[in-house]
This record gives sequence, structure tokens and C-alpha cells, in this order.
Amino acid sequence: MNKKQQKEMQNQELPYEKFLRFGPESLTEGELLAIVLRTGTQDKSALELAKEVLSLGKYPKTGLLGLHDVTLGELKKIKGIGEVKAVKLKSLTELAMRFSRAKAEQGMNLRDPESIARYFMEKLRHRKTENLYLLCVDSKCQLISEKKISEGSVNRTLISPREIFIEALRVEAVNMFLVHNHPSGDPTPSAMDEEVTKTVARLGAEMCIPLLDHVIIGDNNYYSFRQAGIIA
Repeated sequence: MNKKQQKEMQNQELPYEKFLRFGPESLTEGELLAIVLRTGTQDKSALELAKEVLSLGKYPKTGLLGLHDVTLGELKKIKGIGEVKAVKLKSLTELAMRFSRAKAEQGMNLRDPESIARYFMEKLRHRKTENLYLLCVDSKCQLISEKKISEGSVNRTLISPREIFIEALRVEAVNMFLVHNHPSGDPTPSAMDEEVTKTVARLGAEMCIPLLDHVIIGDNNYYSFRQAGIIA
């Protein structure tokens, strides 16, 4: 069988049978989702239903990535998607996020801002508001604690230096890192981001709990205050 004939056979087969014959890598997002859904309706196949589900994603997060922002209510508006299937789909997106986070955690090196960004990317890139996390570490830069300090509006995190140092002192941190997200997807720091970072860095130096970096998470990109030379 030549490649053209093989491709035609793949296109004609149902997703489940195609999976068994050619493996998961041969399936489209819609076909993989159709296997999860299992059934369609009287006038719509599981694959057609899957494609309708994927169409709910809004630019720039389309396809499977877009499902993270789709609500249960929006899913249930599709004929053929009841509560059970809607919950199953949202569970799938949550599992995907946790899988990415677990994989990033295995290789996380707190001395490397790219590693920190990779660890927090799936957790924070979908948030609608800014969230600030404090990472407290020991003298060997091993993680002692990870805590969400505050949650703000769409474009502003309510950062409290007091809360940061209460937590850092409570766990006896030797060094610390800050991480927060920008819902816009652009990690470029605002004037307030820079001002607060400099304040926390100055207070940290005075209290002998240095701020080693502040990483801002965007959409598949990040900004490091240490890399930018703002934190020495």
C-alpha cells in the first residue's frame, strides 16, 4: 500500500479504528476528541460533535487550547453535549494543564527564569486576573513553599510587601522569588510592576532575604527582572 492509499484509508476510518491501526499521532484534534466523546446524536457523528466543540475556542486560543476558557454552560448549549460530557471535557483540559505542570516541575531549576516560567505557564497563562505567587527557598535554592499572595484585577495585581515578608519569615526563607501573570498575554512589566519589584528587592536586602528574581508570565512568553538587569 502506497502513502496515498494509506492516507485515503486513514481519512475513511472512524477515529477509534484509525487509532488502533495507525496510532494516536495520526489523528487530528477533532478525531482524538471524538474518541473521548464516544457518541454523537441521531443526526451528528461523534466526530462532527467534536469539531463543533473545538469551534468554541476564541482567537488566539483555538482548538484544544481554547477549551480551557470555554465554560460548562457554553459546552452544554451544543446539542449532544450534556452535563456528563461537558464535565468530561473540562476534566480533560484540567488534566492536560496538570500534566504540563508536572512535566515542568521535574526539570524546574529555580536559578533559571525560563524553568520557573515553564513551571507556571499552564497554571497562569489562562487566568483572567493577575495572580501573584511567592516562592520561598533555602540556602541551596530548594523550594520551601509556594503561596499565592494576592489576586488582582484584569491588569493589576494587589501586591503587598507586608504579606510577602510575613510569609517569607514564617517559613524561614533564605531567598525568594516572585511570579505573576499578565492576562493580556504580554509580559512587559508596567511602571507599577517595576516600582514594587524594586521596593521588595530593597526591603529583602535589608532583611537578609534577597529577592532573586521576579518573573512575569505572558502567553507562551515571560519577562525576568533579573535577566533585564533590574534585580542584581
